Amino acid sequence: MQGDLRRMWVIVFFDLPVGTKPQRTSAARFRNDLLNDGYMMIQFSVYARMCRAQEAVDKHIKRIQGFLPDTGSIRALQVTDKQYNRMSILLGKRVLEECQGDQQLLFF
Repeated sequence: MQGDLRRMWVIVFFDLPVGTKPQRTSAARFRNDLLNDGYMMIQFSVYARMCRAQEAVDKHIKRIQGFLPDTGSIRALQVTDKQYNRMSILLGKRVLEECQGDQQLLFF
């Protein structure tokens, strides 16, 4: 595949404080902002989104920077579609909401 057509994933990991009501509100808003930007929840504090090219990855990381909460730890990891599809689910049974790579429906 050509570089500009390569499917990439952005995986966002975060730990946000939730000890007070304003912190819980801020954490919920951040999760909702991720969902509204097309991310799917992999685990409670891990969200992922497929992008069609590096430019889209950069755009979505910049969007995240626009709705960061005031406190907490947030990281964004970029991986190729092939790397994402090699992910192993190690504990428990897989639930229907979980999907990997080619199983996700895309609307562009």
